[in-house]
Amino acid sequence: MVKRTECRALRCMSFLLVLFFLGCAHGHAGEAPAKSRFFLSGDGRFHIKNVKSGKEANVSLLNPDGSLNEMGRARIDEVFGLTPRDGSHHISLRLLLMLDHFSDRVAPGRVINLTSGYRSPEYNSRLRSAGGNVASTSLHMDGMALDFNIDGVNGKELWRIIKDADCCGVGHYGGANVHLDSARPRFWEAATSKVRTKESEHNRRIYLTTDFDRYRAGDAMRLSLVSISDFGFGVGGVAYMVRDKEGEDVVGPVRLSAPGDDPCIVVHERDAACSILSSLPDKAARGRYRIRVDFCRRPFGDMPERVVSNEVEITDVPQW
Repeated sequence: MVKRTECRALRCMSFLLVLFFLGCAHGHAGEAPAKSRFFLSGDGRFHIKNVKSGKEANVSLLNPDGSLNEMGRARIDEVFGLTPRDGSHHISLRLLLMLDHFSDRVAPGRVINLTSGYRSPEYNSRLRSAGGNVASTSLHMDGMALDFNIDGVNGKELWRIIKDADCCGVGHYGGANVHLDSARPRFWEAATSKVRTKESEHNRRIYLTTDFDRYRAGDAMRLSLVSISDFGFGVGGVAYMVRDKEGEDVVGPVRLSAPGDDPCIVVHERDAACSILSSLPDKAARGRYRIRVDFCRRPFGDMPERVVSNEVEITDVPQW
């Protein structure tokens, strides 16, 4: 009897150990595996179709080892309507992997219907002039937003799921379409949208974003300033690692690179705003931080004095 009880206990312990290790392998629910450079990610497989141009991609954004599939990325750029002559580099990887995460969650394997992808500044202006529900500082111009739907998925329910994740920008104007962007977390519906207001004028809604979510100490980092209404502003030659959203709890400096190492980097156009280069300190401790940039030239008094980025994680896990 004692031996039989001991065997049952051993089997139970073995089962619990298996569950424990499976849980460790999968990490926290909703987050990408540790090797991913982004907090949110699906399996990397996309089937996306531009309903206006008819262009379609059924590709993997990630290779089997988790690294980036450049050919797949280029194909998705094309479906979004982004080509090299547009001046932007790529559609935001953070946006694509967020889209991957949520589409895998609600409708794995189904086609993502892209109704609005990349917009050139000229095209965005034409849409706005024609009375479209289009923001003058639209993140579509920065390759950081899309409008989409998935057959069989209720748009309002999808909006709620993304809103509850508190990860990004998500809007719903009714029907099946949902707006998703990879800027600061916020949400809106048709009644609460401020698209046709002047709230974003004078760079009041300017936002700082990093190219990845996860880095190692000493890694290069590309910073992008988006939601810009007016150019000709200046960025200080030193950024700061901070621990809080307000940018008050400073950890240390992060030097920015610019031609001539000017202490005040003047940003005259969109490509320059999306290509601010820096490197993380070699001895940065593991943990989660944000990056703060101070403005040394502000054309408007109501433009913020500084801006704080999305959260990033310093880790020692090898990454692509």
